[in-house]
Amino acid sequence: MQDNISRVHFIAIGGSVMHDLALHLHDKGFAVSGSDDEIYDPAKSSLAAKGLLPEAFGWYPEKITEDIDAVILGMHARPDNPELKKAQELGLKIYSYPDYIYEQSRDKQRIVIAGSHGKTTITSMILHVLQHLDREFDYVIGARTTTVKGLVKLSDAPIIIIEGDEYLTSPVDRSPKFLKYHHHIGLISGIAWDHYNVFPTLDDYVKQFELFADASPKGANLIYCEEDDLATMIGRKERPDVNRIEYRAHPYNVKNGQTYLETEYGEIPVLLFGFHNMQNLSGAMEVCKRIGVLKKDFYEAVASFGGASKRLELIAKNDDTSVFKDFAHAPSKLLATTRAVKEQYPDRQLIACMELHTFSSLNQEFIDQYQDTLQDADIGVVYHNPEVSRHKKLEPLNDQVIHRAFNRDDIRVFTDTESLQHFLTSQSWKEKNLLLMSSGNYGGLDLDTFGKSLVNNHS
Repeated sequence: MQDNISRVHFIAIGGSVMHDLALHLHDKGFAVSGSDDEIYDPAKSSLAAKGLLPEAFGWYPEKITEDIDAVILGMHARPDNPELKKAQELGLKIYSYPDYIYEQSRDKQRIVIAGSHGKTTITSMILHVLQHLDREFDYVIGARTTTVKGLVKLSDAPIIIIEGDEYLTSPVDRSPKFLKYHHHIGLISGIAWDHYNVFPTLDDYVKQFELFADASPKGANLIYCEEDDLATMIGRKERPDVNRIEYRAHPYNVKNGQTYLETEYGEIPVLLFGFHNMQNLSGAMEVCKRIGVLKKDFYEAVASFGGASKRLELIAKNDDTSVFKDFAHAPSKLLATTRAVKEQYPDRQLIACMELHTFSSLNQEFIDQYQDTLQDADIGVVYHNPEVSRHKKLEPLNDQVIHRAFNRDDIRVFTDTESLQHFLTSQSWKEKNLLLMSSGNYGGLDLDTFGKSLVNNHS
């Protein structure tokens, strides 16, 4: 790891991974400063606790001085950001977030987990196994996990496991983030069109993953899910001296609400459930094999893996009801998540709620991609806030468009949080589960508090 950088300034320090990197460098003894025009919790509180919260929101070119060793530019900033322009005028080293991670891990074995879905779970599962085996490793991950502290760690460890995002690198670099890490081991979990605002066609989107696979150097391992047509199409392309490795869902069975892996060592109970998570588990196992983890050790470790934050996370339960929250917002994620809960609890009714919150999901030209994604729910609920659409300069959706898009006339549509809460609390929750899916928060609804209240009031 390079140690010739000691003073770092973050432009857009409030980002989820940006602020975590700032905290990590601060804890390592770096002099850290930063700016942003808006910062929300948990980043706001975390930065304040370390004395890193900017005194005032906004951009202040006077903060950019010649003694700064590196400027890290976040995606939230604009290309004409005044602090960025000042840094350029002074000739300072300017890194995007992924560029900086690469510079600090040049001498490591770099493992990059990519895919439209599952990459957070696969990454956190690998970290859990390595932690269980007392292996030294660095990481970059997009969601909290109980296995490791924070979202990023940079040390003298020989390997780094990186959750690779296909989204843009920075305001001045429109290439996908995962190309910046220069992987030795790359994994593609699956490909399903997302980020409509950046990749307006499916071909545009798929091309990014082809670029990722093509970037595999000689001697690299390229791992992909053979049960995903697009990942397989890209993975099976001939690339000189690149080792192609296919995986499929691990054999499993479900008995009385418990998932068991079917292995050569007998049935192994696991906390994860759902077909897509059995795919994720196989992908993680293939990566772990390539870094010296024995199969038996993998099984022993993965049995205690409880998942990443907001990835089919159990909020509350009683004898009749379980409430889950999930980051699912793209069509493929909705389908996989609702199917997983229904498969795990086939004798319970499922109320599946999803929030249309992202630019893609609120777009009239993209929303038809959600067709049949709530088909496994007994009651489907869609929430959207028209003000969010207007803020994104999109025409607000109407009920008819949503019913057509999801191909269900019985979808319940809500546009205000209070009405949604009233609907859910008025239900009978005898032998019934609730799944709350969103990359937002349903207009300010505290999902954890609401879920626990729902269970306690119907126990």
